[in-house]
Amino acid sequence: MLAVRPRVLLADDYPDMVKAVSRLLALDCEVVGSVADGGAVVEAAQRLLPDVIVIDLNLPNVSGLEACRQITHANPTAKVIVFTAMNDPELRQRSFDVGASAFVSKTAGDGSLLSTVKRLAETA
Repeated sequence: MLAVRPRVLLADDYPDMVKAVSRLLALDCEVVGSVADGGAVVEAAQRLLPDVIVIDLNLPNVSGLEACRQITHANPTAKVIVFTAMNDPELRQRSFDVGASAFVSKTAGDGSLLSTVKRLAETA
């Protein structure tokens, strides 16, 4: 078990999704921030230095894929989880190609996000 709760940054432009994910993670993680814009997540990742970044693909201004690429380019050890309702194998591969550490479906509902955050935080 982790001695320190993982620090997580959320990037999603749906406030209800941010609230739900924050509640889900709150028991085991410290949500250090949430942003609703792809450009803002890049800046927040550099400023807040989270253990794990959970990022939606459909973000305004800068796509989640491009934000992931920028984050992992600036910090190759960054742990980014692409969290999306789109469960397309090609999109999954593109996420890994730009540096994502994991790809989790929003529709899974089986605790996959929390377990993935914990697993990645242990390797941070």
